[in-house]
Amino acid sequence: MKHIDKNRTARILDQAQGKTIAVIGDVMLDRYFWGSVSRISPEAPVPVIDVESETFHLGGAANVAKNLRSLGLEPLLCGIIGDDNSGAMFRQIAESSGINTMGLYVDSGRPTTVKTRIIGNNQQIARIDREVKTQLPKQGLELIKNCLINQKELAGVILEDYNKGTLTSTLISDIIHFCNEKNIPVFVDPKSDNFFVFKNVTCFKPNRKEAQQALGIEFDTIENLHVAGIKLLDTLHCDSVLITLGSAGMMLFESDGTISSVPTKARHISDVSGAGDTAIAVIAATYAGGADIKEAATLSNNAAGLVCEKPGIVTITIEELIESIGSL
Repeated sequence: MKHIDKNRTARILDQAQGKTIAVIGDVMLDRYFWGSVSRISPEAPVPVIDVESETFHLGGAANVAKNLRSLGLEPLLCGIIGDDNSGAMFRQIAESSGINTMGLYVDSGRPTTVKTRIIGNNQQIARIDREVKTQLPKQGLELIKNCLINQKELAGVILEDYNKGTLTSTLISDIIHFCNEKNIPVFVDPKSDNFFVFKNVTCFKPNRKEAQQALGIEFDTIENLHVAGIKLLDTLHCDSVLITLGSAGMMLFESDGTISSVPTKARHISDVSGAGDTAIAVIAATYAGGADIKEAATLSNNAAGLVCEKPGIVTITIEELIESIGSL
């Protein structure tokens, strides 16, 4: 873990203000039914939710973009939505949040991905998913690539994969090649389908489950965890690998052979939804503000812990992140 104080954090975030970071990946609309539980249904052994409100939020890659916007950066969101009411609502929410949606491809042949969560007494009771996982068509691929090419200044690119079809192997390779040529940092939040396609990036951030499944290694010892991180560095030829470990924090592996543990503090966990989105957003934002990868990982870990304390999908703010540094 690298020590970082409030003044250093404030300087990093100040230097990141207004910079553009492209977020490319699977976007979704998060729908919430909020209510209370006071009885069990007589029809089946399930709780009855008395709905008190319904809200809509940006999810998936769009939540990453919203976190960047909350931190004062200018996100360029690239992904695929359907030509439906959910897609129109998604775009409206994104644009009202100050997110550039020029990179959104509208596909009339698929629905917008919607995740509906039912919350009772501030606890998630159930989730209902509506989605199609067909791959991004060629027209969508070209739209996204042209958005990047036409963007004059990019401080970074985040590839946010949820295995919903946006990030094809061709698109991933083309984007990374473009970024490498232009010296644009690339940050990756992977899923299983394209796990080993993300080569030559700045930071590759899998969680424990994803890394274990991809490598076939159980992280039951610190030695196995180290083997996994080093293997990912060698296989992907990336600058750094950051494995998130839930309540155990994170482990950072750098190409120079340095291995650092990023511990977390004990927190009251209300909802882990969106914690990974916050983590990758903070890494990219603080790196754009001049943080080194150790500082970025430390701040990312703290930010992810903060959002876990709140129910639902929430974003981190500059004030919250700076104020939390005293707890590091």
